[in-house]
Amino acid sequence: MKRETMALFKIAPDVKLGKDVKICDFVNLYGCEIGNKSKIGPFVEIQKGSKVGNNCKISSHTFICEGVTIENNVFIGHNVTFINDVYPRAITEDGRLQADDDWVCVPTVVKQGASVGSSATLLCGITIGENAVVGAGSVVTKDVPANTIVAGNPARILRKINQAKGRNNESTISRS
Repeated sequence: MKRETMALFKIAPDVKLGKDVKICDFVNLYGCEIGNKSKIGPFVEIQKGSKVGNNCKISSHTFICEGVTIENNVFIGHNVTFINDVYPRAITEDGRLQADDDWVCVPTVVKQGASVGSSATLLCGITIGENAVVGAGSVVTKDVPANTIVAGNPARILRKINQAKGRNNESTISRS
């Protein structure tokens, strides 16, 4: 593990770190797995049971909650928030503060090569397809197909990406 600056972060002993992981200051990692050559930016929290693949970039101020799987080569922008509870509540029906057994963690998957723009919110129980792009500020409420660009609140399909012709070139985008 390489540190970007002097260590000012909390990494619990149950965290599994791959080789050449870069971790910036002010992170909170516990019970998670981080793959080889991934970079975790400042002010990121990654909770127990979450997995980040190899060669991922998790930008600053991002929250990755329990139940999130991020596959290899994924970009997560600044201030991205994942949600893992369909009906979050502070207390149970009888007035007790909720504990781990009082709610259901609903998993979310971000497939290989996908990119999630800054300040996006991803509701639980969805899959972001391979090489898909989620626009900045989007609220994703349902699955995003592979090789698709979505944006908005709620996020809607804008267009497909034609991977065969290249990247970052307007001529590579087929408008539907």
